[in-house]
Amino acid sequence: MHREHHVTSSETIRDIVIGMSDGLTVPFALAAGLSGAVSSSTLVVTAGIAEIVAGSIAMGLGGYLAGRTEADHYQSELKREYDEVERVPEQEKAEVKKVFADFGLSNHLQDEIADEMAKDKKQWVEFMMRYELGLEEPNANRATQSAITIGISYIVGGIIPLSPYIIIHEAQEALYYSCGVTIICLFIFGYFKSKMTGQPALSGALKVVIIGALAAGAAFIMAKLITGK
Repeated sequence: MHREHHVTSSETIRDIVIGMSDGLTVPFALAAGLSGAVSSSTLVVTAGIAEIVAGSIAMGLGGYLAGRTEADHYQSELKREYDEVERVPEQEKAEVKKVFADFGLSNHLQDEIADEMAKDKKQWVEFMMRYELGLEEPNANRATQSAITIGISYIVGGIIPLSPYIIIHEAQEALYYSCGVTIICLFIFGYFKSKMTGQPALSGALKVVIIGALAAGAAFIMAKLITGK
């Protein structure tokens, strides 16, 4: 038997990717930068936790607003389509025919489909939303779910680079362990992210590692230059 495998939870995966990628990278860069300026891990942990709290709220709020904007845009276009099928039904039928003309159907079939579809305004409007405007009705709870998923993913990602500083009191020593742990997690995260999105897994993992390492390295060098240590 032939079985097709498709990713069906792309929105949730996208939110996890957004939260985890920033959660791993930003606190990692912050911790690396502070390690170049201070010797106490306590200061790094305090600043890191503050950043994780602020970052998770900001990222979650951004996800919520994006979800609400998507829902509001859909409802606005839905209202417009209902208005158009009432005011200019022949024009809307012509748009239905154009969709099926692009699929190569004959003029006769285009006319039959458009006339049949016009009998049910709800299905007609839903067809136009999907195939004319390319819009799918968003989940009613999408904005809240997105905010929670991104926020939690950011927190989980942010704790990883900070964890060595909680155990080791010397910041520069903790940085070595933080680099090792975070790079491994970045690689694993990048690998599975690439696999889930159908991209080359190894090259995707290496890209994520390089971005994280560059961000942390730049922050560390900048802190060294500023403090002169």
